[in-house]
Amino acid sequence: MIDVQNITKSFGSLQVLKGISLHIDKGEVVSIVGPSGAGKTTLLQIIGTLDKPDSGSIVVDGVDVGSLSTNKLSDFRNTHVGFVFQFHQLLPEFTAIENIMIPAFIAGKKTSEARERATELLDFMGLADRANHKPNELSGGEKQRVAVARALVNNPAVILADEPSGSLDSKNKAELHQLFFDLRDKFGQTFVIVTHDENLAAITDRTIHLKDGQIIDPQDAAAETSV
Repeated sequence: MIDVQNITKSFGSLQVLKGISLHIDKGEVVSIVGPSGAGKTTLLQIIGTLDKPDSGSIVVDGVDVGSLSTNKLSDFRNTHVGFVFQFHQLLPEFTAIENIMIPAFIAGKKTSEARERATELLDFMGLADRANHKPNELSGGEKQRVAVARALVNNPAVILADEPSGSLDSKNKAELHQLFFDLRDKFGQTFVIVTHDENLAAITDRTIHLKDGQIIDPQDAAAETSV
């Protein structure tokens, strides 16, 4: 599902990623951990095509993303990759279901199709009765679930999450963590999660440890089926 080969990335004189290679299989839930400044978010952004590496190659869902034009890369990102961030980033003027539908509209889907998919996701997450509520009428946990549903609306192959439970209390953290696995089991997505949360890292299928722009243990970088 994701194959990264010898990725490097620098910002000025600061080398953030130093030859990262890793493989993630379809349906895996993988965490990326490490101290602040290790390069975790930069790696996630490069996998998600939000940033480009200085060198190396990335294949996501069978596509060499480095070969895509700017327009095709934007289309690929919207239909193949979903993003969940620490803060929900919902648009305050839209309801929960409208926020979820926005990526589907960008992908050119019909309103009826987008609404049907958004309704399915809200129902799965136990938020069917919150569909017409705006973000200021939702709890923190509800907002983050809506953000996850938005990431899933185009049925992407990969979900990338950057500290997704960092702003939640312990109860909502546990519920969100379990949700990732429930979604994987129902919809088959691959999850790559940057986290400082030891409890989340402990329950993922595999943990990749990053330090100073490098993977500490090379064995972390390969799925068991690929070793």
